Amino acid sequence: MEYQRWGLIEMQPIVMSGVLIVEDNMHAALRLRRLVAGLANQARIDVAGTLEEARSRLKAHAYPLALVDMYLPDGDGNSLIAWMRAHMPEAAAVIVSSFAEEESVLTALRSGAVGYLLKERDDEELVVSLKSLQRGGAPIDPSIARRILALLAVSAHPTQRSSPVPPLSQREMEILQLVAQGFTNREIAELVSLSRLTIESHIKNIYRKLAVGSRTEAVYEARARGLLT
Repeated sequence: MEYQRWGLIEMQPIVMSGVLIVEDNMHAALRLRRLVAGLANQARIDVAGTLEEARSRLKAHAYPLALVDMYLPDGDGNSLIAWMRAHMPEAAAVIVSSFAEEESVLTALRSGAVGYLLKERDDEELVVSLKSLQRGGAPIDPSIARRILALLAVSAHPTQRSSPVPPLSQREMEILQLVAQGFTNREIAELVSLSRLTIESHIKNIYRKLAVGSRTEAVYEARARGLLT
């Protein structure tokens, strides 16, 4: 099925007897703790501020659910989710992030996340999404779900690409590869020691050469043309 192709695991209802919140921002962590406690007041709810602490807690206790921030002080949440999928596939993981770019979402789903929520949503919206997990749902924030579905539709009906693409420079290829890995413009700028404005200029050139209008379209088009593997 299509959800399996993109990394989604078929979901069973989650009994929130234990929830691990992986979040280094204490305000955000306390907010999630309060929301989860409102749904399952007998649940064990713990907080880990780093990937290392999260792995330690997961080894010590069986949590049916982990709510994971995308970016943590010692790495990204996708690596933790992939580790969970390999070592404790019975546990479900949901990304709770401030980042809504399609490629970040797809990377999380491929890693094994069963949902992707945005921190900017109000408490009521997040509670509705958490409740859906208890019913066996796989919640994805509505603002990005439509874009993901559109991308799946395009990938299911690929078009022939006969027109050549203007060659990308070595720097543009380097940046495109980092975009495909889910890095933000700010992170790419730090990795390649360039300004954020310079990175944005390179990305605009990549869009123009590939005749696309978004990061996800650029990655998809580049893969379709064999520029990325």
